[in-house]
Amino acid sequence: MSTARILVVDDNPTNLKLASDLLECEGYHILKAVDAEEAQLVIQRTPPDLILMDIALPGMDGLALTSKLKADEKTRHIIIVALTAFAMRGDDAKAHATGCDGYITKPVNTRTLPDEINAMVTRKGNRPRQ
Repeated sequence: MSTARILVVDDNPTNLKLASDLLECEGYHILKAVDAEEAQLVIQRTPPDLILMDIALPGMDGLALTSKLKADEKTRHIIIVALTAFAMRGDDAKAHATGCDGYITKPVNTRTLPDEINAMVTRKGNRPRQ
């Protein structure tokens, strides 16, 4: 069981609920946002250890928010994983070039998502908050 805080950012209620519920069952503390603006407010109040970032968000998209977070000294350490339906050749490279630390395609594989997230949290050497 992990005590890491994960912010799930997705404008699709079904996707938001699925990822959140799945990770919460694994012991993660889940924060939620439906767009980039709400995500920024959540990050200011309660900085997460990892962000699952949908790319296609209304208003500011997930890649723009990722760039903004990685450019800020206060937030650049946060692990950001693109969680997206964009699965064309080069989309993963574009996400990584923007600053994403990982790339997971939708539909989410419910069997492997918790392990993928755990690997990201531990690989970065993050010590989840107690």
